[in-house]
Amino acid sequence: MTLHLPGADGTLRAYEPRTEPRAALAPAGAFTSRTVFSAAHVVADPFADVSPDSPAAVDWDATLAFRRHLWSHGLGVAEAMDTAQRGMGLDWAGAAELIRRSAAEAKAAGGRIACGVGTDQLTAGTLAEVRAAYEEQLAVVEESGAQAVLMASRALAATARGPEDYLDVYGHLLRQTTEPVILHWLGPMFDPALEGYWGSADLDAATDTFLDVIAAHPDKVDGIKVSLLDARREVDLRRRLPKGVRCYTGDDFHYPELIEGDEQGFSHALLGIFDPLGPLAAEAVRVLDTGDTDGFRALLDPTVELSRHLFQTPTRFYKTGVVLLAWLAGHQSHFTMVGGLQSARSLPHFARAYELADTLGLFPDPKLAEDRMRTLLHLYGVTP
Repeated sequence: MTLHLPGADGTLRAYEPRTEPRAALAPAGAFTSRTVFSAAHVVADPFADVSPDSPAAVDWDATLAFRRHLWSHGLGVAEAMDTAQRGMGLDWAGAAELIRRSAAEAKAAGGRIACGVGTDQLTAGTLAEVRAAYEEQLAVVEESGAQAVLMASRALAATARGPEDYLDVYGHLLRQTTEPVILHWLGPMFDPALEGYWGSADLDAATDTFLDVIAAHPDKVDGIKVSLLDARREVDLRRRLPKGVRCYTGDDFHYPELIEGDEQGFSHALLGIFDPLGPLAAEAVRVLDTGDTDGFRALLDPTVELSRHLFQTPTRFYKTGVVLLAWLAGHQSHFTMVGGLQSARSLPHFARAYELADTLGLFPDPKLAEDRMRTLLHLYGVTP
């Protein structure tokens, strides 16, 4: 049945949803050629009596069920990171609970998990307070048995006077980690408070400092996650990494080419877009495992338009589209987000996200997705 979807110009246009799902992608085991994490969203409790300023109310059953879905397809889960609304609705207390629960679930499911370590107990502070906040979170992650991802810190960005402070804080942390960690460089398009991270707004200078941190502790760095949406810079950085240190792309605009790689190497992946793309992304990587780069690109290239739409400026609100698609796909029963972030994108944005995802065949039950999209349209005042 025809849907009438609003466009950016305010007019309605007819869209005919697909009636049949694409061939089901069966769960399977781990990959052989790439390490791939999906940064997973959290499912809010829609019946909790909370405001946007309240601590997050999480539906733990639905949240953990989604992680089991990702693990079943061979994907690792990157937990308590920006896709989980870290610092945008999920505070440290909620993140700590999420880490403990997800790490326990990973053990039971035999799934890979890496968890974000930050400083969101603080809004600002001294360097000593920043170090202590990182240490508190690192202890929670290591005690849970998960791999640690040292995330960029708003408090450190606000406090640091220059590159030497980053070298000091990260060196202090890396010297005490029990297992190699992933270092995360999140660009200001994802979080404006991180402008000038690594001590300089000049990305060349910042890159040098980042590499200095790694070079001083190569045995403590499993890899780096780069989220700058700049493919050329990621490739250049990847080629400068010490031997044995991996690059995990966080580039939701150029991921197919970066994961495929070139004659000098490739990127692994830690991506928010692999939340809605989970089974399709897993199938693409399995094709790549066979050496079929053309088949890999044939599966993944058509998804880039959807990813660019979800991650359009202001990029930090991409989580809203991710959760919309999870609801439409039947992974949760509602379109509610912690912190009320479901209001962060417009109805035309939702409509286009639905259309692109439906065209790709991402919905296991197209009729359910159509009915839910129709409900959303009606809620916003679109009548048949």
